[in-house]
Amino acid sequence: QQGGAAVVMGALSPRTRNAQVEMYQNGDVDFLVATDAIGMGLNLDIDHVAFSGLSKFDGRRMRYLAPNELAQIAGRAGRYMTDGTFGVTGEAPPLDDEVVEAITAHRFTPIKTLQWRNSRLDFRNPQALIASLEATTDDDRLSRTRESDDLAALKALSDVPEIFARCRDAPSVRLLWDVCRIPDFRGISAGEHAGMLERIFGFLQEYGRVPDDWLARQIKRIDRTDGDIDALSKRLAYIRTWTYVAQRKGWVDDESHWRGATRAVEDRLSDALHGALTQRFVDRRTSVLLRRLKQKESLVAEVNDKGEVTVEGQFVGRLEGFRFRQDASASPDEAKTLRQAAVQSLAPQFHLRSDRFYNSPDTEMDLTEQGGLMWGDQAIGKLVAGSDPLKPVAHA
Repeated sequence: QQGGAAVVMGALSPRTRNAQVEMYQNGDVDFLVATDAIGMGLNLDIDHVAFSGLSKFDGRRMRYLAPNELAQIAGRAGRYMTDGTFGVTGEAPPLDDEVVEAITAHRFTPIKTLQWRNSRLDFRNPQALIASLEATTDDDRLSRTRESDDLAALKALSDVPEIFARCRDAPSVRLLWDVCRIPDFRGISAGEHAGMLERIFGFLQEYGRVPDDWLARQIKRIDRTDGDIDALSKRLAYIRTWTYVAQRKGWVDDESHWRGATRAVEDRLSDALHGALTQRFVDRRTSVLLRRLKQKESLVAEVNDKGEVTVEGQFVGRLEGFRFRQDASASPDEAKTLRQAAVQSLAPQFHLRSDRFYNSPDTEMDLTEQGGLMWGDQAIGKLVAGSDPLKPVAHA
């Protein structure tokens, strides 16, 4: 019996990712489904890593993961003195023996070159800046990085006549470069991203600030926690853009206000996304009850005036007299956990009810025409014929 899976991927905000990881670490779920983002700075109590695929999209094309990349992910299994294991699952092909040997023996092809980009930038004009960013090196140990998003944005904006006309001095070119370095968190088309950067550069170049009313409208459109996982993920990506803008010194009037406002929206969206992921991939009721059962701690049951039974805040069924009726909507696998939790937690309730029933006055008892035995408005049994007409037998 399992309670579901936590999810980790690079598109999640740190707050959402940490909440998902916490579910796994706390034992609320028994599985963690992740992209290769799991290989970056996450230390978890994982026994086994199963690869469902051996290739990835690296931003330009699909390619196979190198042995050192596979090792970085497989290395999440095992902690301290406990060894972990790794393998494949689903439609992933078996790992080659040479790759397995490289991972287990930590033998990888040595890195002979490092990616490099010139840091001595020329801000005389946009063309000079582009040329300095595309400069090469004679050092055989360095290779120029492929064209990055910020350079692509710079080229796109430099082709806009109005932008080019404004970049007549070094401060303007430097400002243009700072704007082009705004990450494309949204992952939209290059044209749409460049259009947004053009608007921001225009504000900063003309007014020295991003106008409060314009920024407020952008944030207001995003500040909604309704929708599915995809909608929440998109809004979260959008607000991270404005969080970045608010963090830049001198780009907005009231920096403290906008930093707080964007962070608050990001936190709300992060929590909503965590909730949506949990609702989609985790049976919350089962996971909560399973965790408490595993911890071998006493479960606490509460019964309201309608007879509804909750265990650790989770609805499990109804108590009718001395009979517990389990939630009929539970799946067969879930029913086993509910029954186990109910049996353990309802014992004090049955003892209390038995004591109250034993001490109840006769006026609280009644018999129906069909022989039903009533205690107040609750049926607790029935009388059936015994061996002697004057000695009926009570059945629960």
